[in-house]
Amino acid sequence: MNVEPLQILYQDDYYIAVHKPAGLLVHRSRIDAGEHRFCLQLLRDQIGKPVHPCHRLDKPTSGVLLFALDKESLGLGSALFKARTTRKIYHAVVRGWTEEADVIDHPLSYKEEGRTLRGGGEPQEARTAYRRLRQFEINQPVGEFPTARYSELELVPASGRMHQLRRHMKHIHHPIIGDTRYGDGFHNRLFREKFDSHRLLLVASSLEFMHPITEKMVQITRGVDLEFDNVLQKLSLRA
Repeated sequence: MNVEPLQILYQDDYYIAVHKPAGLLVHRSRIDAGEHRFCLQLLRDQIGKPVHPCHRLDKPTSGVLLFALDKESLGLGSALFKARTTRKIYHAVVRGWTEEADVIDHPLSYKEEGRTLRGGGEPQEARTAYRRLRQFEINQPVGEFPTARYSELELVPASGRMHQLRRHMKHIHHPIIGDTRYGDGFHNRLFREKFDSHRLLLVASSLEFMHPITEKMVQITRGVDLEFDNVLQKLSLRA
């Protein structure tokens, strides 16, 4: 089976960052035991040396993913994410017209909808800032509404709770398009049928951190991928 090489966005003696495609797991997981392709193994085989993920991206999310090239760098890199000293920027398409900009300050528990996501426990503080980049309205009835409205957002999480962006957008009633767990089935189906979009419209577009070894600021910017951009273009043509 031929596999497209992962796009390498950054590399030095200690770290390597790639663009993870949507639908690809970071590593093996019991949650998705039937999956046989993983970003970690693909990158290891591509560069011919072990790699270690410093953080995670959900399977349906695409974007910038940082790996360490040795265990010492892994410890230092992972500590940056745990200490929240990295700056991560995401792009998303959501249902409805949001405010121009706002901060969602809503604690999240690892228990939701009767399930334990990871470890249970009390709700923990979680904050996400967003600003609206564009808004769209298309002449397409959805449910009880005569038209369909959408916003393209830039999202900046100040914490790293599980599914934070997806759950925060659901909390303010602007779920991310393509989200099959927290999203809106009517709009997800519209995007599949009208825009041939079968994925979560969430991209980790930028990562910035102080390199723990060289002590230089590193900014890795990928922007949105072609698949995401194609959906935006189709939305613009219909708006």
